[in-house]
Amino acid sequence: MESDLITVARILRPRGLRGELVAELLTDFPDRFDELESVFVVNENNKSSVATIEDHWFQKNRVILKFKGIDSIEEADPLRNSMICIPESDAVELEEETYFDWDLEGCRVENLKGESLGEVSAVYRAGENINLVVQGEAKEYLIPFVFAITTDVDIENKLIKVDPPEGLLDF
Repeated sequence: MESDLITVARILRPRGLRGELVAELLTDFPDRFDELESVFVVNENNKSSVATIEDHWFQKNRVILKFKGIDSIEEADPLRNSMICIPESDAVELEEETYFDWDLEGCRVENLKGESLGEVSAVYRAGENINLVVQGEAKEYLIPFVFAITTDVDIENKLIKVDPPEGLLDF
C-alpha cells in the first residue's frame, strides 16, 4: 500500500445483488464518509484503484458502500478484503496532544535520562486504554500511553520521552 494513504475501512463482503459492500470501520471518525466522494481501494496485492462513492450508510459498527460502476455481486466480490484508503493529507485534524497511531509508530522511546528503550513497533488499543509496544534491543515493552508516564511526544523528531514507574520495565 502507498505510504501516503491511510486506511479507514476494510471490505468484508458483498451485500445483496446490486454491488453493495459491507466494510468494517477502521477509523474513529466514521462521519468522514459523509464528505468523501472517492476513495482508494487497495487489494490484497497492494494494487490500488480509485472508486467513486455513489452511496453509503451505516449499520451497527460497519459502513455499507455502493461504488459507481459496481452493480452486481459478481463485480463486488473481487473487492473482498480490500482496504478503503484516503490520502494522509485528508486525515481529520486532531486536537492538541492527540496523535494518529501511524505518527507514533517508528518513534524512538527514551527515559528521562536519555537512555534508549527502543522504538514503537505498534500501538495497542484495549477499550479506552492505549499502550505503546516498544521493541528494545533485548526485549519488548508495553508502555501505557498516559500523561503520567509519557512526558513528551515530539512527532517531528520521532521521539517519545517516558518516565516509567518503578517495575514497569522489569518483566
